[in-house]
Amino acid sequence: MWINGVSTHLLPAGDRSAQFGDGSFTTAHISQGKVKLLSAHLDRLKVATERLMITGVDWSLLEAEMLHAASLCDEAVLKVVVTRGAGGRGYSPQGCDSPTRIISTSAYPAHYHAWREQGVKLALSPVALSQNPLLAGIKHLNRLEQVMVRLHLDQTDAQEALVVDTAGMLVECCAANLFWRKGESVFTPDLSLSGVSGVMRHHIIALLEQSGRFSVSVVAEPPQTLSDAEEVIICNALMPFMPVRQVEDWHFTSSTLNDFLHQVC
Repeated sequence: MWINGVSTHLLPAGDRSAQFGDGSFTTAHISQGKVKLLSAHLDRLKVATERLMITGVDWSLLEAEMLHAASLCDEAVLKVVVTRGAGGRGYSPQGCDSPTRIISTSAYPAHYHAWREQGVKLALSPVALSQNPLLAGIKHLNRLEQVMVRLHLDQTDAQEALVVDTAGMLVECCAANLFWRKGESVFTPDLSLSGVSGVMRHHIIALLEQSGRFSVSVVAEPPQTLSDAEEVIICNALMPFMPVRQVEDWHFTSSTLNDFLHQVC
């Protein structure tokens, strides 16, 4: 782990990430020593820091640090955190003009290889995500909702959770975004009120829009909309996508969308 370019695991207790969850992060796939979708991960961090009004990030230095960390690995997970830095006791960020950069690598989830071949099961989570358009879409450091989703998921035999918001509309999974297909129409949840708009979600939307075959729509729908779907997939930057075989009592066997993505991703 590197904090502001220094190899250390020690973060000052006064850093606002520890005090308030004040910052954002992204998680990228290292393959053959390189960061996949590097520019997209940097762009998402920039969007998040702009939304949170965190200034002073040296983006060229951060990119160089990401590339260095990746060069030390073959296949791994790269996590990059940008915090507002250390500040005073209260909520006010005044005086926080030196953002903290935290970079770490970890082993690639070996089970993802099997999941891509076998597919996964989703369990509807009892934890509903709050609606907050100010923070919706960005991967900020306040992830207690996802921690609670994961705690409940661990009590099931499913591999991932299906998560709705407080209005009962589909949002995402615990650590992945969601797509479903009906004919040649593909749908993904609207994330303008809650959820995380992932790098791979953006990439898949762009591929579908360019396909000349599939249409893609961002929609607000309840879980029941999956009852007549022909295919469901989930995605994140590490998976990068995989088929869903079961959601509650609904089963899916088609692989049309999954096969298409294998050809173009």
